[in-house]
Amino acid sequence: MGDSFCHDQEGWGPTSGSRADVTLCFESTILLGLPAILAIVAFAYRFYTLIHFGKRHGFGRTRSIYIPSQTLTLATCAVLIARAVTLSQQSGGYAPASMFGNCLLLIAWFLVLPLNHLEGLYEIRSSSYIFAHSIISAIAAAISVRTMHDLQQTQSTQYKFFVAYLVLNLAGFVVEAWPRGRTAVQKKSGASAYDKANLFSRLSYHFLQRVVSLGYERPLTFEDVDGLMPAYIRTEATYPHLSNKWERHLEKCRAKGKKPSLMKIILGSYGYQWAGIMVLRILTSIMTYVSPQLLNSLLDFIESYTVVVNVDGTTTLEPQPVALGIILAFGMFFSSLMVTYMTAQFYAVTMNLGIEIRTALISMIYRKSLKLSNTAKNTSSSGDIQNHMSVDAERWPNATTFVPMLISVPFEIGIAVWMLYQKVGFSVFVGLGSVVAMLPFHYVMAKVFGKVKAAKLAAMDARLRSVNEVLAGIKIVKLYNWEDSFKDKLTTARRRELDVLKRIGKVFSLLSVAFSSTPMIIALVTFSCYATIGGPGGSRGEITPQVVFVSTSLFGLLSRPVSMLSQIMNQVVSVSVATTRMQKFLLAEEISDSVVEREDENGQTTPVVEIKDGVFAWCKEHPDVETEKEKKARLKEEAKKHLKEEKEALKAGKPVPIRPPTPEEIDRSPLLTDINLQVRKGEMTAIVGRVGQGKTSLLSALIGDMYIRQGTVRVRGRVTYAAQTAWIINASLKDNIVFGREFDQKKYDHIVFASGLLPDIAMLPGGDATEIGERGINLSGGQKQRVSLARAAYQDAEVYLLDDPLSAVDAHVDQHLWENLIGPNGLLKNKTRLLVTHGIHHLEEVSQIVVVKDGKISEQGHYDDLMAAKGAFCQLIDEYSVNSRRKKAKEAAEGSGESVAVETTSEKAEGSEDSSSTKEGDDETALVLAKTDEKLVADEKMEKGSVSWDVYRIYLGAASYTYSAVVVFMLLAAQGCQIGTNIWLEHWTNVSPDGTENPPGKFLAVYAALIFIYMVMNMVLTYIAMVWAGLRASERLHVQLLNNILRLPMSFFDTTPLGRITNRFSTDIYAIDDGIPWGFMSVLICGISVLGTIIVIGTSTPIFLAMVPPLGVCFVLIQIYYMRSSRALKRIDSISRSPIYQHFSETLTGVSTIRAMNVGADFIEANGTKTNVSANAYFSYITSNRWLQIRIESVGATIILGAGLFAVLSRNTLNPSMVGLALSYALSVTEDITWMVRSYCDLANQMVSVERIDEYVRKNQEAPAALPSDAELPESWPQEGRVTFKNYSTRYREGLELVIKNLSFEVQAAEKVGIVGRTGAGKSSLTLALFRIVEAANSHWAKASHNGDENSIDTLPTATDLDEKKAPVTELEKVEVEQDGGSIWIDGVDISTVGLSRLRQSIAIIPQDPTLFAGTVRENLDPFEECQDADLWEALERAHLKEHIAGLTGGLSFMVSQNGDNFSVGQRSLICLARALLRKTKILILDEATAAVDVETDELIQKTIRKEFKDRTILTIAHRIKTVMDSDKILVLEKGCVEEFESPKTLVQNKNSLFYNLAQQAGEIKDDHDDSLP
Repeated sequence: MGDSFCHDQEGWGPTSGSRADVTLCFESTILLGLPAILAIVAFAYRFYTLIHFGKRHGFGRTRSIYIPSQTLTLATCAVLIARAVTLSQQSGGYAPASMFGNCLLLIAWFLVLPLNHLEGLYEIRSSSYIFAHSIISAIAAAISVRTMHDLQQTQSTQYKFFVAYLVLNLAGFVVEAWPRGRTAVQKKSGASAYDKANLFSRLSYHFLQRVVSLGYERPLTFEDVDGLMPAYIRTEATYPHLSNKWERHLEKCRAKGKKPSLMKIILGSYGYQWAGIMVLRILTSIMTYVSPQLLNSLLDFIESYTVVVNVDGTTTLEPQPVALGIILAFGMFFSSLMVTYMTAQFYAVTMNLGIEIRTALISMIYRKSLKLSNTAKNTSSSGDIQNHMSVDAERWPNATTFVPMLISVPFEIGIAVWMLYQKVGFSVFVGLGSVVAMLPFHYVMAKVFGKVKAAKLAAMDARLRSVNEVLAGIKIVKLYNWEDSFKDKLTTARRRELDVLKRIGKVFSLLSVAFSSTPMIIALVTFSCYATIGGPGGSRGEITPQVVFVSTSLFGLLSRPVSMLSQIMNQVVSVSVATTRMQKFLLAEEISDSVVEREDENGQTTPVVEIKDGVFAWCKEHPDVETEKEKKARLKEEAKKHLKEEKEALKAGKPVPIRPPTPEEIDRSPLLTDINLQVRKGEMTAIVGRVGQGKTSLLSALIGDMYIRQGTVRVRGRVTYAAQTAWIINASLKDNIVFGREFDQKKYDHIVFASGLLPDIAMLPGGDATEIGERGINLSGGQKQRVSLARAAYQDAEVYLLDDPLSAVDAHVDQHLWENLIGPNGLLKNKTRLLVTHGIHHLEEVSQIVVVKDGKISEQGHYDDLMAAKGAFCQLIDEYSVNSRRKKAKEAAEGSGESVAVETTSEKAEGSEDSSSTKEGDDETALVLAKTDEKLVADEKMEKGSVSWDVYRIYLGAASYTYSAVVVFMLLAAQGCQIGTNIWLEHWTNVSPDGTENPPGKFLAVYAALIFIYMVMNMVLTYIAMVWAGLRASERLHVQLLNNILRLPMSFFDTTPLGRITNRFSTDIYAIDDGIPWGFMSVLICGISVLGTIIVIGTSTPIFLAMVPPLGVCFVLIQIYYMRSSRALKRIDSISRSPIYQHFSETLTGVSTIRAMNVGADFIEANGTKTNVSANAYFSYITSNRWLQIRIESVGATIILGAGLFAVLSRNTLNPSMVGLALSYALSVTEDITWMVRSYCDLANQMVSVERIDEYVRKNQEAPAALPSDAELPESWPQEGRVTFKNYSTRYREGLELVIKNLSFEVQAAEKVGIVGRTGAGKSSLTLALFRIVEAANSHWAKASHNGDENSIDTLPTATDLDEKKAPVTELEKVEVEQDGGSIWIDGVDISTVGLSRLRQSIAIIPQDPTLFAGTVRENLDPFEECQDADLWEALERAHLKEHIAGLTGGLSFMVSQNGDNFSVGQRSLICLARALLRKTKILILDEATAAVDVETDELIQKTIRKEFKDRTILTIAHRIKTVMDSDKILVLEKGCVEEFESPKTLVQNKNSLFYNLAQQAGEIKDDHDDSLP
């Protein structure tokens, strides 16, 4: 541009020839005009987005801000118009450049007026566009005013107008930036803190200041961080966005026959955001390389003060202006600040995007889990799916930071290479050749790393699957004394995982050498080439401070993208593997909505439920179609897995496992065939049949859970479902019943009464508001079933599918439910009901009976019709129904004129049934809470204050103090080598710049030796830290956690959600495996690097050391201020994840109920709420890191400023080489300090995982597994089986009411005792006492195993109390106990003196809840492999299950699915019977053992028990009075006390006895003229 445009002698510039500044013309066009042009474009874009996509908030305007803002904008426009007029009227003409800038500003500010008007309608915060324009314009105007002042233009009118413009601009900026938190608009909006924050607050993260300040004053809570994250991160916004794109992608892929790609969709769905992120990253990269250029200029400035000796002996000195040196020093300072703010924004934006993706993926996974088919469920366990949430989805928040670097890193390397070329010429390409030579090595390592990461995730999946299973069945594990077996199983799974971790550590050791040493190798090769042939014409290059230290600084900058390659590779590979795993799950087969044709109930006579020619199966008819490549890969993987299992089995001395069947070998025959069924409106249909015949499967077919091979299923009207195993959610009793429906008090009261829950509610401390624990742990089996029935009734559906709900309740409760709820006169009398039942006493009253046999409907019709047909059903009724026999006797008696006295009594009993049912207690319930306001499941404990040094001691002790010391020493030595290389270069530049006197060979040899030593040390210390120390800590902490968890008392599991425990084994163990070793390394590396930097700078400019103390104080204060909040935020983040996993686990358990009742939307909403809470907690935590980064790096930039200014001020005395060395270190120290503080804070936050694991490790265990006194017991103890209770009392945990009170009775050897009582009498509690699952009240072990109040932090011991454990005992002594808890004796031995292992293996039990574990049938029967296969088959034969097991693929090696889902509940009970048959003990406990089997199978089981256990003591708890009628004695319990203890014959003869009443209600009392027992 010529003088005509600028109208100035200086011209356009950009720099002035007469002063150290830019020209006024440059300022008018670039500083004023260019930002105005950008503002005009940005404003036009903002107009478009607001008008087309904006949504008016409707809260009005904040007039106190809007009116002043518009007024000042108008005034600004007026001043700019006045200046334009003044410029045009100047004598001699005006400068077009000035008019150009002025007019562009005028246009931009005119556009602010309508934009500000629109922003007030659509936004509740200040406009970021106007805010940015105001501050940029103000800065540019200030510079122009200063320049005009320097050019003596202060007297001109246009100058005065421009000053007025600057003042108005600043005033407008103040108004725009004015806080709006107290305005009515923001208060009404309810928006998050982020959505309310203005641009400055977002750039500086000041919107988090309230939280940080609050966290410094006191521990933070969830309420303190509530509502911080932006709305676009919430599930309501993220899920539809990603899910819709995924669904459209799937449709396109299906149409084109292509494979879908979730990774592609995730990257493509956020295209605009990725584009913005890339622009920001590229700009940041460019700004990063400004500092080396400024360093080059500053070294030129210092060298200008060096005396140069000419050839003729004269000296010359051409110093540059001091102002230039100061400007350069401040330029380095401000460029560092710019990089800080831009980097912080980059990390913030990418992490926010990562959270968006995470919340969307969690929602997609959750929704998918509600739709999985049975085949898909068998391949994806709850542990696997939880891993997709807790591990795979979590990869994205970190990965989004690294994915853009795939593009920016090559760009940064390109800039560095270009700048290096300016310094050392073609030599830089020789240096880069060394990088190219290492690419094959990097490629191989990347491939290996990808494989080991996938193997690590697979190994972790397998371990967590086993952990979830053990925790879900922990009560059974303890009853069977299987802790050691499962500990071995989990240890084996963990060992596999550690083997993979070891491989990862080895790979990383090699990668760390490659990436950390690459810049040094490039520098070595480059300087070697340059020093020998890098000069003009192939001569030696001149080794000067500028060449060496600017190049060193550039090599340092180059090292960042190059060293990031390892992390980028790690993150990209990890997220790719994780996304592939999630994709596989999201592509899993879904349950078909077309299986059941659902129609609205039309009120006509057409069948409400109809199945025509139905053929149903639990698996698909044919295996999935595989390509040849996929098949080969699967077979190879299976062979590899089987070979590994074989090796492990042989090593452990166990039988070699049988290879699992291939998809082609699996039995795919249908379970139900030729099903034809019609149920009309209002009818009750009973479905009966023997165990395993397909009754439950028939209901599953009706709700659409099975594959339909043939026929049609049609259901008219809404369906509700009560599963055989009652499903209870962790909520209040009332919420469990209402289940998301609108609350109706009258309806609710009727249903609660009809379900027989009134007595239970009366006993609960909070009534129906009492919290029910996870899996309903504080309810008995009967109570859970009644809650399930009440829930079904409250849904007010048209069709009720009831899967054997009466088997878990006592006889009188059965009668109450029948009369008031289910039966022909109950609340549901007008509803269509399909009732699966094993009981036969109500069958006369149902509309239709369906008999299922061998998967077919063998008989169907009314009771009278089936009896008249004289088929199998008639034979069953005649043989097993007392009512039938009594009816015949009654008819005979009426024929002879005799009366049946029992009828009168029976009627009397029925008349008083309601009143008697009100006496129900809460047995097995039993976690009766002591105080009304006490929560059963306490909120998860969150430690307060800093992470104790004891936590660090625990980790370092587990890792080995020796290894830790070696790592520190080697890091110091490695840093010394790194500094030594630069000092050696400084020495080289001083000795001989042109290399004529000292050939470069010597210098290069020493330089290479130092680099080689550094490489070796780096590799060795990484290997020691990751493989030796890190794995040692991982192994030991996991072992401690596992050992203690398996030995904790049941009261802990009763009050702790499984998700909370699982979180320790997943997220916390993962942090210990992967995060903490690197955390320690980062802290040490950054700390030692900062120390080295201070030493180097202090050596060159000693005056700099005066800055160290104040800067150190600033850093420490910021860190302390930040750390208190950061720790709390990390803990909140950790705790916020547990509810997601807990709710998810709960959902998977009841997914059939959720689907059948069509309440998936409610659960999806609950999942979204919990995910939002977790996302908000995570957002708060990562945003606090940005808050720290801005402040730490801003203070750290003063080191650059100080080093630069001190170098300028000491320019006459400093050696340019030392200045170059010091400043090259100063440029990197800001990032090092930030990373040091960040790494320390991150490490402290990661150590929360160790703290959380240690919390569980420190919990008090139950009584020891073995005691010295065990050796004194006879090997065959107990030899007789005599059991004596002496004044025994117990409670489920300290502080609760007694559930058994002063029990005293004796069971003789080989005596058969039936234990009966109403619900809540204490029957199951008695069996738990025998196994010492609960201890005698106020006993030593009851105190020693108590773990205090979960809600109270102060009552728990700290790590320093680890050995003493005095706090819980002190607390226990305050608990008032009514009296001593008494004792239980077996064969004259007090069982409290026997080790738990010896005791529990000496008693056999068939538990109330038949539990199977994933594994083979053999492992479920004999986990310790103590029996021969012949013994197992014999036991199965006696349990009437041999035929079924023999028919399965593999027989004893048949794989039991998770929770035993591929066996019916009845079949599971029979397997538990087989377990008892295998255990040759003198005492057998039957706890409702036959509740889930039909009467015929029950009779067979009773015969087996009478035959096989005739010489054993048997204690039988049964709802069916018939089961215990042939016992030697009957123990009747009432409210935890012994009410009666006599022979059944004696008790029956006493019509006033409680047993007589119970037996009569059950229909087991014969006519008065027949005194014999049935």
